[in-house]
Amino acid sequence: MTLNRPEVLNAFDVVMMHELHACWRDLRDNDEVNAIVLTGAEDKAFCTGADRDAMGVGDPGRANDIGQRGGTPLHQNDPGDWLPPKTAGELWKPVIAAVNGMACGGAFYLLGQADIIIAAEHATFFDPHTTYGMAAVFEPMAMLQRMPIGEVLRMSLMGAYERMSARRAHEIGLVQEVVPGTELIEAARHVAETIASQPPLAVQTTVRAVWYAQELGHRQALDVAKTLIHLGTDQDSLAAGQRVFASGRRPQWRLR
Repeated sequence: MTLNRPEVLNAFDVVMMHELHACWRDLRDNDEVNAIVLTGAEDKAFCTGADRDAMGVGDPGRANDIGQRGGTPLHQNDPGDWLPPKTAGELWKPVIAAVNGMACGGAFYLLGQADIIIAAEHATFFDPHTTYGMAAVFEPMAMLQRMPIGEVLRMSLMGAYERMSARRAHEIGLVQEVVPGTELIEAARHVAETIASQPPLAVQTTVRAVWYAQELGHRQALDVAKTLIHLGTDQDSLAAGQRVFASGRRPQWRLR
């Protein structure tokens, strides 16, 4: 999947939000797809959040599908209703984000629910909300799933005055691999194809288990785990795996 609005650094408008939501649902229901690579068009940006001009930021009369709906503040639309693969798409197939440049602001709706993040060496991460008079709320909440609290607070509060490098993002665990820009898609594709070559039920149940453990308390997650073991065990795949193991054949592996 490619976020394809390079003329605005792959910022999303209402059309892109709806297309992403539909894409996540289509991918969820397509049994021929077992892993997804998500990236941005060209090499300047992965995504720079909301297209402020298209979305009418600061102009309530132009805020299509974002912000308060109706006469009271109790009905609120947010990009988080459309963009994140797990919240919006109920998608438990692994999403590998290939960050090919700037990732800021609303990009964290996507990165916060990616399963693996691979970054080009020139990638940068920052959250400019506070600099432009906006509270950073949903984005840092999402990134707390992936980053230490001090790093989330620094990125959120420094706004547009500081950017995190791919190297630093790797040091704190936000990014799992950093590669030259020319090798980014190949590296992401290698991970996706390797994952997709394995039994899909086992893979998807593993993804769901890890996110349960991240979102629930430890004891609650262990209780859910007992159910997941039953739901996520396919007897045919288990038997095939045992035959491969008993044969002595092992996959060709590489050291990271």
